Amino acid sequence: MSKTIAIVTGSSRGLGAALASQLATQVEQLITVARTDNRQLHELARQHGCHHIHYEADLADPAQIDLTSRDIFSQLDLSATQYILVNNAGTLGPVGQYNSLGHNKAQDIARAFNLNVNSVIVLTSAFLTATRPTGADIRILNISSGAGRSPTAGWGVYCATKSALDMYTRVAKQEAPHAKLVSLAPGVIDTTMQKQIRELDLNDFPNRARFTQLHDKGELSNPEQLAHKILNYLHRDDFGQTEIDDIRHYS
Repeated sequence: MSKTIAIVTGSSRGLGAALASQLATQVEQLITVARTDNRQLHELARQHGCHHIHYEADLADPAQIDLTSRDIFSQLDLSATQYILVNNAGTLGPVGQYNSLGHNKAQDIARAFNLNVNSVIVLTSAFLTATRPTGADIRILNISSGAGRSPTAGWGVYCATKSALDMYTRVAKQEAPHAKLVSLAPGVIDTTMQKQIRELDLNDFPNRARFTQLHDKGELSNPEQLAHKILNYLHRDDFGQTEIDDIRHYS
């Protein structure tokens, strides 16, 4: 009998919430990680016979990354036929050009790397180690960004974290041939992060007008519709063949 266990980080809002909600109707067990719990998600999972476990954690804190990883994988059910890890949690981090990141920003920069990169490495490593003996279908989807593949003034921190995420995905794919891994750019989504971008100071982020125009023209992706498209992509037979990908390449 087939059984799928899915893990989603950053599940409290935006794309992560949409992914978690849709997975709750598809899988037998859903594990979520976010700073806040979602009672509606628990109820949705219950209605669909999905066992939902939530870990309340701030993945920008290294101690909480380690603790959460130990808690999840020390008690992971190893009887499933498929395991999915969606590393979705992320932050824009401090925005600013070189002249504004030199003083009193080290901690903010470190938190961005902890959330966008370090938590992914730790959770992915533990996930791959725990599931390898099962012989199951193992899939990892890292939510990246076009910012990791194209430099953007003011986004030095964000671009660097997403570029690091892409490269880590490529390395992990070499190290773990028993798993399928993809670092996926989801496009521009109508989320809280986009609202933050539209409110940035032009001196810090000269490209603000582009994102304002995307919003004004209604060209931002809807999180629920995008989540549906991403999950269809995740379940493709050829998932993992292209480890650095963009959902906009698919209809």
